[in-house]
Amino acid sequence: MAGDLAAGQPLRQDRIAEEFEASHVPAREAFQLLRAQGLVVNVPRRGMRVAPLDPPSIQETVEIRASLETLALKFAAPRMSAATFERIELALTAGDYAKTIEEWERSNRAFHRELLAPCRMPKLLSMLDDLQLATSRIIFSVARGEGWRPGSSHAHRQIVDALKKRDTAKAVALLDAHIRALERAASDSNGTAKGFKP
Repeated sequence: MAGDLAAGQPLRQDRIAEEFEASHVPAREAFQLLRAQGLVVNVPRRGMRVAPLDPPSIQETVEIRASLETLALKFAAPRMSAATFERIELALTAGDYAKTIEEWERSNRAFHRELLAPCRMPKLLSMLDDLQLATSRIIFSVARGEGWRPGSSHAHRQIVDALKKRDTAKAVALLDAHIRALERAASDSNGTAKGFKP
């Protein structure tokens, strides 16, 4: 996810099992889980490989996530309580004080998870957890290319402000734009941005 393994790099089940001092069964199960999460692909006659991180795969991830996450927010928004907003604020604060992209990425996932949890749709939330991991991979890739600097997320704050005002339509539109901005950041190939701010 963090990009230590290049897109397309082969993954040998026997080597992975040996590295983690495990049998082939848990290694095979781990590969299947990573495949379901979109982090690895099984290429016919070539075996398991790190999933591609090219424009079409990024666009697919972003499109699916934007559609499903905005759907979840439509159901979550009317059910948000003071306790919900407290948990969201904790995730926002963790992001504000993150010193590394890894810390920020964890807080980002926590923010989106808390934002959507009130939708009470476990299957949808499970799918979104997997999509968030695939998105995190894109975030790490963009941060490596453009640089990352600590600070607060203006987009996250705007979404929360709209939800506190019970303006669900505005919150949904802001969330959609926020998710889709990642595709634009990933497609920026000049690498000269002053600092990546997801």
